Amino acid sequence: MKNLISMRDVNTQDILKLIDLAEKIETKKCKPDMSGKLAALLFFEPSTRTHFSFETAVKKLGGNSFSMSGTGSTSVKKGETLSDTLMTISMYADIIVMRHVIEGSARFASEIVNIPVINAGDGTNQHPSQAMLDLYSIKKTQNTLSNLTVGMVGDLRLGRTVHSLAQALSDFNPTFYFASPKHLQMPKYIKDDLDERNIKYEEIEDIKEVMSELDIMYVTRIQKERFAVLEDYEKVKDSYIITKKLLEGVKSNFKVLHPLPRVNEITKEVDDTEFAYYFQQARNGVFMRQAIITEILKLKY
Repeated sequence: MKNLISMRDVNTQDILKLIDLAEKIETKKCKPDMSGKLAALLFFEPSTRTHFSFETAVKKLGGNSFSMSGTGSTSVKKGETLSDTLMTISMYADIIVMRHVIEGSARFASEIVNIPVINAGDGTNQHPSQAMLDLYSIKKTQNTLSNLTVGMVGDLRLGRTVHSLAQALSDFNPTFYFASPKHLQMPKYIKDDLDERNIKYEEIEDIKEVMSELDIMYVTRIQKERFAVLEDYEKVKDSYIITKKLLEGVKSNFKVLHPLPRVNEITKEVDDTEFAYYFQQARNGVFMRQAIITEILKLKY
């Protein structure tokens, strides 16, 4: 695994190895050493958790990093191409972590530089490190990844996290319920991929119908920044609001996950229930991203 661009770049063995390594890092059974290595954190698009958790992961591994947030203080403003920016930065760093608004940008980066690239989100396409920390969170809460019933709720067309997670979980025989407004349904290429693997899924509009069946509910926000017309966003922004009442009668092992940030799609009252796991999920991101960096850079531990 030289790069991590898409969940289709990793197999089941890779996934289980990363989860095992993240657990060893969290429980201090091993301590990978990144000393002497430098990570370039290139965030052409805004980020809080992904940016800070990668930076935290690098520092906890004993490495160093330099960051770019936006392009305001870079030569991109002078007209420098993405290719030239990446080639230049690859002369300084040992690994690139990149988020970009353009789909396919991470794949492009991996093809032109000679150092590893981790995709931290490319437009509405993929977010594989998020999928890996989601898998780690699911494993921790369910004690398995196999044969789970998972509801994905919200913006499934433009939400890159659900694209990566659906592909990642398809190695473990899940049953999916996709709940979204009709024009924000899961993309055809993801459904085609699930069909090819004989994964069961159903598209629904009302998540209430299946709450008692779910092991995991993965909630995403309706992404205002992805809409070209504000009126279209206003029509669907409150399509799904998860309340404490909605959680009545769920399984004892049930957990609510969310990649964050949230707006109003999960009410604050849910935070205090035994089912809320999204802040712990964010914490798990540091351990998993340490594991990903360790594996890609082949660090000693």
